[in-house]
Amino acid sequence: MSSTLLRHPAVAGRFYPGDREDLRAEAQAYLSQAKFNNQAAVQAIGCIAPHAGYVYSGHVAGAVFAQVEIPERCIVLCPNHTGMGRALAILSEGAWETPLGEVPIDEELAGALKRQFPALQEDAAAHRAEHAIEVELPFLQLRQPKLKIVPIALGTGQFDVLEALGMALAEVIAAQSAPVLIVASSDMNHYESDAVTRVKDHRAIERILTLDPRGLFDVVTQQNISMCGFGPAVVMLTAARQLGATSAELVKYATSGDISGDRNAVVGYAGVVVT
Repeated sequence: MSSTLLRHPAVAGRFYPGDREDLRAEAQAYLSQAKFNNQAAVQAIGCIAPHAGYVYSGHVAGAVFAQVEIPERCIVLCPNHTGMGRALAILSEGAWETPLGEVPIDEELAGALKRQFPALQEDAAAHRAEHAIEVELPFLQLRQPKLKIVPIALGTGQFDVLEALGMALAEVIAAQSAPVLIVASSDMNHYESDAVTRVKDHRAIERILTLDPRGLFDVVTQQNISMCGFGPAVVMLTAARQLGATSAELVKYATSGDISGDRNAVVGYAGVVVT
């Protein structure tokens, strides 16, 4: 494969182990911890999973991905933390590399999305140093060896744009013969006290659990909840509702303070499954 079309890991060895076997063991441990009484995985329409370093949020992400049946095709949406590149950045060819191997991009699905929603622009710059999709991939790879992804980084907070993208995703997914999972990569409130963060996060989670994308947008923007991936969550919820979603479940919630012991400035993590 041409190296120009291979997206190399940006945060291996920092957010998660850079060694293949160490990564496999750590991610597998988080997935295994989360097997709830060996209940069968559910076929979900979408989910929300955190993207911090595994030491802080891996147990929450593992809980989500252990509970969901991971199909061969996933659309993974993330915020644009770096500020690089376009506001609606897609990659539609090549592959993403992690220490566990390469994940091909689903060119057919990406092409269909670009046709349905031409505002999506081909842009490697937005993805090159962005960690929020990358940290989900090892979990997805372990759960689905035939994984293909469509990566989309969102640098916009405009509700109308997010809603329109969600509707476009629903149109394209509805036309597929095989299932497609929408993964929204997001952490919750950032760098306030544990007590404040839990209150703020549960206001946002309440809207998510009622499948209310507009309500989520309003509560996040009006109550200064620094949920970095509210855009991806709004898109996923909009699409999921169009695709007939009837329920959302909070699989796990935690803050970084649960691990670090520092309750003064924490980041919140929510794992949600939408069916």
